[in-house]
Amino acid sequence: MKTYEIDGKQLASFNNRTFSCIGTGRMDLALHQEYVDQLRLVQEKIGFDYIRGHGLFCRDMGIYQELVMPDGTVKEEYNFTYLDQVMDMYQDLSIRPFLELGFMPEKMASGEDTVFYWKGNITPPADYDKWVRLVQNTLRHLMKRYGVEEVLTWPVEVWNEPNLETFWKDADMKEYFHLYEVTAKAVKEVHPEMKVGGPAICGVDDVRWLREFLDYVKKEELPLDFVTRHHYTSYVPDRCGHYGYVELHNPEDAFGVLEKSREIVDSYPEFMGKDIHITEYNTSYIPNAPIHDTCYNAAYVAHMLSRLGDCHASYSYWTFGDVFEEFGVPFTPFHGGFGLVANGCVPKPTFWTFAFYKNLVGDCIHRSEDSLVVRRADGSYYGVVWNPDHDRSGSTMENQYCIHLPENCEDEEFFLIRRTVDEEHGNPLKTWHELGEPANPTREEMELLRQVACPGIATDSIMVDDGCLKINVILRANGVQAFELRPVERQQDAGYDYERTVFQRMANNTEREL
Repeated sequence: MKTYEIDGKQLASFNNRTFSCIGTGRMDLALHQEYVDQLRLVQEKIGFDYIRGHGLFCRDMGIYQELVMPDGTVKEEYNFTYLDQVMDMYQDLSIRPFLELGFMPEKMASGEDTVFYWKGNITPPADYDKWVRLVQNTLRHLMKRYGVEEVLTWPVEVWNEPNLETFWKDADMKEYFHLYEVTAKAVKEVHPEMKVGGPAICGVDDVRWLREFLDYVKKEELPLDFVTRHHYTSYVPDRCGHYGYVELHNPEDAFGVLEKSREIVDSYPEFMGKDIHITEYNTSYIPNAPIHDTCYNAAYVAHMLSRLGDCHASYSYWTFGDVFEEFGVPFTPFHGGFGLVANGCVPKPTFWTFAFYKNLVGDCIHRSEDSLVVRRADGSYYGVVWNPDHDRSGSTMENQYCIHLPENCEDEEFFLIRRTVDEEHGNPLKTWHELGEPANPTREEMELLRQVACPGIATDSIMVDDGCLKINVILRANGVQAFELRPVERQQDAGYDYERTVFQRMANNTEREL
């Protein structure tokens, strides 16, 4: 058993920005009721500050229109009907947009290259002046509807992963830099205090892209309020039918990639200390990777969350839910989608990793590669522990946490509550498999999946021993556990005896006669 002695006098560095931002699919999916239900569940149980996704200017949002006049001239029009519906819903659920500007409206595009099932156009504008007017009219509309001060809190990101040919025609660096220049200036013309940034690159040739992007911004003296990048930690998937099976990066290698980006940004005096936002991250980068539905994913992500705040102003898990159609409409509720929530509003194990982290508020008194513990202002303690089974050995982890209480603490008893997700608790994937992997579960089956998706809960009473609280955590492979310790002040009613209550027995006739 590994023992951690925690005296509480030395605070550990831990920046918990787990709930700063969350990803979503393309924006018009927010018009689906299931999407709204999943986001509401996520906001109730976790509560993210911002939401970022694709498709603001795509066809299904219907913003950019052209009207051909009788004389043959073309009049540019803007239709904000769906945009308002989506933004109103976000406001109702207390979440703000992290605006990604893309993809290109078909009627404005210079080519026909597209990405995904829903055909997002990835080509530059045929006319950059039209693009500028589209961006500015959209931002001005949002300011008029939601207020200038509110919209100024919405970051604006220029495009998505331009270093991939999949998302930007030919991965043309020069053309993207021009797009950024034109767009960043357009945003600042709307309001100089609006925050704009990029380049939203992923981990392909990312070092060169980031350096050259910063060189260009510096040379041209362009606005840059923050830097964005993406972070996925899997190798090329092994394709099988509808699915892609992946192996994950060694965590230290994965963190090293992010530390390199921080190093590059800080190497420029002009950009030193500038905010870096990870506007997408997950284990796998494909929306049909079964790992996303597993307890291993939950434990691996728990480790990621313990360190992502070291170098980043925010980090946005991709995505909150499985109403998502990059490769088309999913066939089953457990199809390896990115989401924290499976279709049918079933929380996956990783959902609880985030819910557990939400409560890591207070002074961090312990931080290690497998756990975090904080002390709260009210004298309670809260910890999160994880045990990712990287080598598939199935090993159980046993930790003891010896928390030395402050010298002035007079508490003698603490209430302990544990919430655990592992292969046997909070794992609806297992139940779905045992049901026969139904593509379309009945309502009764869906209710069962929601019930088994809850963490296992256990409680206990812990007595203070010589000024110390000793907590033993035994965690199965791929488990994540949150424990909470609250001081107890007993208030027993007159005549109430708990021991007598729970150990009652039936008296025999002889005893009754006596």
